Amino acid sequence: MSGIGRPAGRRGVGGLAEGIGFCFRGLGWAARHPRWWLFGLIPALIALVLYALALVWLGTHATDVAAWATPFADDWGWRDGFRTLVGVMIFVVGLALAVLTFTAVTLVIGDPFYEKLSERVEEDLGGLPGGGDLPFWASLFRSIRDSLVTLWWVVLFSVPLFVLGFVPVVGQTVVPVVGAFVSGFFLTVELTALAMERRGLRRKERFALLRSNMSVSLGFGVPLFLAFLVPLVSVVAMPGAVAGAAMLVRTRLAPAPAPGGRAPGDQAPGGQAPGDQARDTRPA
Repeated sequence: MSGIGRPAGRRGVGGLAEGIGFCFRGLGWAARHPRWWLFGLIPALIALVLYALALVWLGTHATDVAAWATPFADDWGWRDGFRTLVGVMIFVVGLALAVLTFTAVTLVIGDPFYEKLSERVEEDLGGLPGGGDLPFWASLFRSIRDSLVTLWWVVLFSVPLFVLGFVPVVGQTVVPVVGAFVSGFFLTVELTALAMERRGLRRKERFALLRSNMSVSLGFGVPLFLAFLVPLVSVVAMPGAVAGAAMLVRTRLAPAPAPGGRAPGDQAPGGQAPGDQARDTRPA
């Protein structure tokens, strides 16, 4: 059912190229379906407004927050300059956290929106797989829980990378590349969650499947992560990213089995393919 036991596809450069291809396929699907693209913009716009308000508040109150956090500096003669520096650091950290968490928060806010968009993509490719649907509230709570777990792993990797960023040469060359790969992988984890849950895959199974297909996972997630660093790109491209993730899961990572346990493409007795609605019947 999970497809975890399936042999891995292309690795290395071929896998990276394949993952990048799914990025463009998802963006192309969104471009061909403008109404669904606009529908998918709603959660990202809501998250953008919330983050903008939070960052504006932090920017205008950073010095006050710094003063609250550094009561030991009350008697220092240079406390104003020190607290200004601390305030700048607080804002930079807040901005970094906003970049790291924007996608996860957008996906939580937009769970019902992106669920419908992801389903529409699969319907467009031949039909929905069966068996993995959950009630709305159960799906929402699982999405929040899984996003928090993923965020924990992101922070776990980001803190040592942040510290290593101060190491001369290594911090300016190796660390940004490693950070982009780590963030890209976890972005793929977040984006593929909807389509994988539809196939009955739990969090550990999803992680295992993506790790066993690391090249294609990175090829899909890293370009999106780099693009999402550009202001507003994450808002505009999010519907296409969700569409591309549905295609990636459906056609590459975990194709749904046909009735009777046959994988898509298996032939029924007599040479006729079984009538599995989840099988792709149209060229990608």
